[in-house]
Amino acid sequence: MIDNNLLKTNPDLANTIYLVISGSRAYGTSNANSDTDLRGVTIEHSKYIYGLDSFEQYEDQERDIVIYGLKKFVSLLAKANPNALELLGVEDDCIVHVNDSGRRLKENADMFLSKRVASSFGNYALAQLRRLQNALCHDSYSLEKQAQHLQSTLSAQLDHFRSHYTTFPEGAIYIKANETGMPELSIDIQLKSYPMKDFAGLASELNSIIKTYDKLNNRNNKKDDKALYKHAMHLIRLLITGTDILAGKGIITRRREEHGLLMDIRNGKFTFDRIFEMTDQYQQLFEQAASVTKLPDEPDMARINNFLMDMYSRHGNLFRGQ
Repeated sequence: MIDNNLLKTNPDLANTIYLVISGSRAYGTSNANSDTDLRGVTIEHSKYIYGLDSFEQYEDQERDIVIYGLKKFVSLLAKANPNALELLGVEDDCIVHVNDSGRRLKENADMFLSKRVASSFGNYALAQLRRLQNALCHDSYSLEKQAQHLQSTLSAQLDHFRSHYTTFPEGAIYIKANETGMPELSIDIQLKSYPMKDFAGLASELNSIIKTYDKLNNRNNKKDDKALYKHAMHLIRLLITGTDILAGKGIITRRREEHGLLMDIRNGKFTFDRIFEMTDQYQQLFEQAASVTKLPDEPDMARINNFLMDMYSRHGNLFRGQ
């Protein structure tokens, strides 16, 4: 747990308004080996508001503590960042410290909910799925199955490029077997009057793919099953939590109804093939909720901006005294 003197002795954290236990303990999926992760929000010191210095977050990796500056945290909330939104949905027994401003932030959680949840939670879940598939591909699959997995993943990536980059030239990037017989993305492209914004995005995504598969091919240590099952649990949990938000149920961080299922996944009671089947089922529910959600397309940024300015205004006397 946190040293009680940390908030008092560190000037950057002196005006912490909200501090909670996060991670598995907040989700209700912890076990005897789970760490206690702490996340919080602080009103930035006056020098960061009025001066040239900036403050985004305090981080203590050894004790797994992250405390965000209010502006950074509100920005994450507006983007529907799952890790940020879930902090506003923790139950009372996970709240370590909160004052009136912290309660006000938590009580206004709905202000940050929009259809952005569909992409943010969906992308986080997809990232968990890819990590799980990549680890299994490297550690457990035969060469034939590895090739099938890579082919499927790369094909999906090409479909993504074609749907997100409207001027993407057909055949410019394609799948080709390398010298070992494994599929990989190859490029044969001539561009003319191609939008720089699209090119920058495409290059960034391609670089990310290369890094992912470089890591996959250069792994020295087999990832133990416990870590893989934990990935699988969080994958399902993200889809369930996102589905609830899209359905208008708010942010339910502690998954009471699904506790048994999630713990069974974490404890390895299902095969990975069965987990992938469940993933497909929950993905369908997630996409259905996204298609009919009544959440606004975008959060009301004017309201959020006014809220943020009012939060700072209420602490103006503290700034002048620092």
